[in-house]
Amino acid sequence: MINLLNSVALVTGASRGIGRACAVEFARAGADVVINYRSHPEDADSAVAEVEALGRRAIAVQADVADRAAVDAMVDRALTDLGRLDILVANAYASVREPFLDITPEGMSRTLDVSLLGAFHAAQSVSRKLVTQKRGGAICFISSVHAFTPVAGSLAYNTAKAGMNHMAATIAAEMVDHRVRVNTVEPGWIDTPGERAFTSEDELVEAGKKLAWGRLGTPDEVARAVTFLCSPAAEYITGAVLRVDGGYWLKKTE
Repeated sequence: MINLLNSVALVTGASRGIGRACAVEFARAGADVVINYRSHPEDADSAVAEVEALGRRAIAVQADVADRAAVDAMVDRALTDLGRLDILVANAYASVREPFLDITPEGMSRTLDVSLLGAFHAAQSVSRKLVTQKRGGAICFISSVHAFTPVAGSLAYNTAKAGMNHMAATIAAEMVDHRVRVNTVEPGWIDTPGERAFTSEDELVEAGKKLAWGRLGTPDEVARAVTFLCSPAAEYITGAVLRVDGGYWLKKTE
């Protein structure tokens, strides 16, 4: 059983989807949780209530991870309100999906600012606190199978996730001496609210049937993998990439 008692986890982009599932799964394992959100405050509040219903403490903190000052303030708030930090899940993302010939510099920049640089801001800000605390810790980056699959129409997102993977490995190499483990999870096609901005319900059902496992994944399935990697059960795992995709990449090799 995963045991995260006496730990505090900060999850970015945690009001909905994979981030919210991670926050709740951490609470089930005994951790207190900082729920970051940029929009959807009502969802963030209900996520806090769900964590508290499991007997753990939770706070919701609004911050755009592309804003370094806001990220630093959020990390300080976490320490002030919950007393410590042990875990970061860098999950927040933006994705402007347009063909290469049509995407604007603004769309490209916004995706990179949130999905790649936002993860950097959160990781560096939290890591500096972890080093000061001298208790080690764990960071998990939520990447994607887009990191190695050149999905057409997703140039900005593909680029951000590919960069995230290499960034995570580099951070892992530098944080070993501080006993901060850094790992990456690559979800496949997951059934999240964000997918409905680009795909209808019927299209999602039909697309899921064509995947190797015959369906889309769920946020909870990703969250369980993330919780494991951030727990003492994964003490000897750092610099790893765990694909949680139902064999998505296997289908691509047919």
